[in-house]
Amino acid sequence: MKSDPIWSTPDEHLRKVLPDAAQLYVCPAEVQRMARRFQAGFPGLVTYAVKANPAPVVLANLVAAGLRAFDVASIPEMQGVRAVCPEAVLHYNNPVRSRAEVAQAVQMGIASASVDCVGELDKLAVLPRGAEVAVRLALPIKGAAYDFGAKFGAGPDAAVALLRQVATMGFVPAMTFHPGTQCGDAGIWAAYIRACAEVAGRAGVTLGRLNVGGGFAAHRGVAPDLEGVFARVGAEVRTAFGADAPALVCEPGRAMVAEACQLATRVKSLRGEAVYLNDGVYGALAEWRDIAAHDRIRVVTADGAPRAGAMSPRVVYGPTCDSIDRLPDPVLLPVDLAEEDYVIFAGMGAYSNAIATRFNGYGPEAMITVAGFSG
Repeated sequence: MKSDPIWSTPDEHLRKVLPDAAQLYVCPAEVQRMARRFQAGFPGLVTYAVKANPAPVVLANLVAAGLRAFDVASIPEMQGVRAVCPEAVLHYNNPVRSRAEVAQAVQMGIASASVDCVGELDKLAVLPRGAEVAVRLALPIKGAAYDFGAKFGAGPDAAVALLRQVATMGFVPAMTFHPGTQCGDAGIWAAYIRACAEVAGRAGVTLGRLNVGGGFAAHRGVAPDLEGVFARVGAEVRTAFGADAPALVCEPGRAMVAEACQLATRVKSLRGEAVYLNDGVYGALAEWRDIAAHDRIRVVTADGAPRAGAMSPRVVYGPTCDSIDRLPDPVLLPVDLAEEDYVIFAGMGAYSNAIATRFNGYGPEAMITVAGFSG
């Protein structure tokens, strides 16, 4: 079977092919680079949150970089991981599941699961004794782009009772939390770690492992200090737990794969200060409705020349018939922007192809593999 070509950069593909549909470009070297960065810096087991980007090329390159454990939220995600790595370790950390899903997860051989209420713990009774069950803690702490605690997690008192019940049921007791997406404040991890130590102490339970979640920030205008977060996590665990310090695990998604992809959109029309692109919030830019935009954007002409005019704020619409298909804030674009130019967004590997729709027939095409990125 003939393999797909590998282009040197997105610019080469755009210049030679002149695609009229939105394109996502994936760089396997970037996938592997970030996987190795996490494995080198985080003081514990690194898993990957498959929800951020489940593309087979992404999963395969994470495996090539040495990852063997994955955070999965559904049976299809488990199947996708096992398709590229049959021996992968599966951590089933979506705390809301049907009984049928739990039964399938047992058949898939999950190694760990999380829980945040008694009803969900009852569903996990079919897991083999000796399996790891992590109680998910939620605290009223702000500091991330958006908080996950409103939907998932038990408060400290409920977590104490759950942790005792996990131990009584014969599971390996663990704890987990999620600081919220795009979190750059290491102090949030520190507060959660101290709270987990307090909960475990009140429950009289020694934790087998502590999962410090995902939430690690990606480059959205400011490069995150991931190593600083890693160091703070390790130090806080040693201080909070002392001799009973549990093994650590993390589950990065966004930070692991954001840099692995760029999105190239094409200007369909210009109307005064309004710009109409061939992709928008129903496509790979869906997350821009919920999380602050960034300025890692460049523009090239159809023949590959960079646009270098003065920057001006423009209202950006997507291509669909829906009037809400627009980016929430104006985007700085060059004043000499023209129809059929390409607007290229960096850092688009997370939550782009994973949540893009095909509404009105639009959305990014199949990912194109590149050796690297320009600009």
